[in-house]
Amino acid sequence: MVRIEIIADQAVEDDIREALREYKAAKHFTKIPVVYGEGNTEPKYGDHIWPEENFIIIVYCEDDEAARVKAAIAKVKEHFPQEGIKLFEMRDQS
Repeated sequence: MVRIEIIADQAVEDDIREALREYKAAKHFTKIPVVYGEGNTEPKYGDHIWPEENFIIIVYCEDDEAARVKAAIAKVKEHFPQEGIKLFEMRDQS
């Protein structure tokens, strides 16, 4: 079992969801719609100084689906190289 977290700017959410559908990946997921923080791009606080916001999609899946999720996100990152799109993968150690 693999846990994947995708953290990205809300501006690319539709593109990410479309790519996941195209790759038949992440049919079952949890979305945290508004996330604030700082990473390698500009801060995202949803306020008047830093108005942008991020979101998180969490997916639990098997290896074959995880590969499709990663391919879908790689495709979106190719089209939006300046956007903060991150994918974190955690594997079950048992």
